[in-house]
Amino acid sequence: MDANEQGIRRVADVDWERWTVEERDTLLFVVKDGRVLLIRKKRGLGAGNINGPGGHIEAGETPIECAIRETREELCITPLNVEARGEHWFHSDDFPHIVAYVFVATDYHGTPTETDEAVPHWFAFDDIPYAEMWEDDRYWLPQVLAGKRVMGRFVFTGKQLLDYTVEFE
Repeated sequence: MDANEQGIRRVADVDWERWTVEERDTLLFVVKDGRVLLIRKKRGLGAGNINGPGGHIEAGETPIECAIRETREELCITPLNVEARGEHWFHSDDFPHIVAYVFVATDYHGTPTETDEAVPHWFAFDDIPYAEMWEDDRYWLPQVLAGKRVMGRFVFTGKQLLDYTVEFE
C-alpha cells in the first residue's frame, strides 16, 4: 500500500510517536572558502542525484563516525572540524523510514577523488544545483550552510516531496 492509499500525504498524517525508524543514515557537507563539496551518487538510493556524502550507520558506530567513514569511502578525504547540524525524518511509501543526521565539516585532509560510489563537485553557495538534488534539500541546506541547526520531517512518494516541516536554531 503506498502513501496515497494509506492517506499519508502530509507530515501531520504521520503518527511520529509510533513511527518506526527502519534505517539511520548520515549526510556530511564539507564547506570551505564559500563553497560546498557535493557528490553525484553513482549507485544506491538517489543514484544520479547530487547530494552530500553519507550512508548507513553500521552496528556499533556513532553518527559522526559514520559520516567521516562514508566521506572517506566516497571521496577519499578525511573531513575535519565536523559538527552536528541536525536531523531529518523521512517517511515514504517506497523506501525505508529513515532518520538522517546532518553534519558540516570546515576542512579536510586529502584530495577529493572520484570513486565507484561518487563523483566530487565543488559548488559556490549561490550555484548549488537544487534541481538535481532531492527536492527537500532546497528548504534546509542553505540555512545549514549559513551555520544553523535544522530538524526536518518529510513525506515522500517516490522522489516527489508531498509535504515537509523544518525548524531552525
